Amino acid sequence: MAESLVSIFENVLVAEEKSLRQGYFSNLSLAEMHTLDAIGPYESRTMTETAQILGITVGTLTVSVDRLVKKGFVKRERDPGDRRYVRISLTRDGKLAARMHGKFHKVLAKHILEPYSEDEQELLVNLVSEVDDFMKTQVKRYDNNDKIRETAQQVARDSRRKKSDGSGRRPPRTDGGEEGTDL
Repeated sequence: MAESLVSIFENVLVAEEKSLRQGYFSNLSLAEMHTLDAIGPYESRTMTETAQILGITVGTLTVSVDRLVKKGFVKRERDPGDRRYVRISLTRDGKLAARMHGKFHKVLAKHILEPYSEDEQELLVNLVSEVDDFMKTQVKRYDNNDKIRETAQQVARDSRRKKSDGSGRRPPRTDGGEEGTDL
């Protein structure tokens, strides 16, 4: 079961990458294409907004956007309301690439669902939606930097207490969590 889920994920990525390599936008990587999707075809976004959508740092996004600007898919402009901010948006070619990528996903979904009856399609879509919801909760779980920071602060306090009381034993948790559940 686990192997099948991993295989599906890997095969979608491989198919997407191969389709991209053979198409009109063969000069784009899959990561760059997903960056175009995150920027979106209609309105400009700040670098911070786009980085949050992608789940990456602004520094990592800057490297990708630099390449996309050079390739002519993205443009940068100062925010007219606050010149300290840089807004990014898609060029005409960037919009076309994002639309083609979206069409790839729609065609892929159509081909996956085509052989099934309407009832089977509904069941499959519902099951995939449940898996998607679960994965979203996992992403949120790992996105919570405050929790990571809080855990690190708790470990530091515990270490200081252990040193100050001389017992060498770890003090009991005060945050209500169970031992061994946090990294």
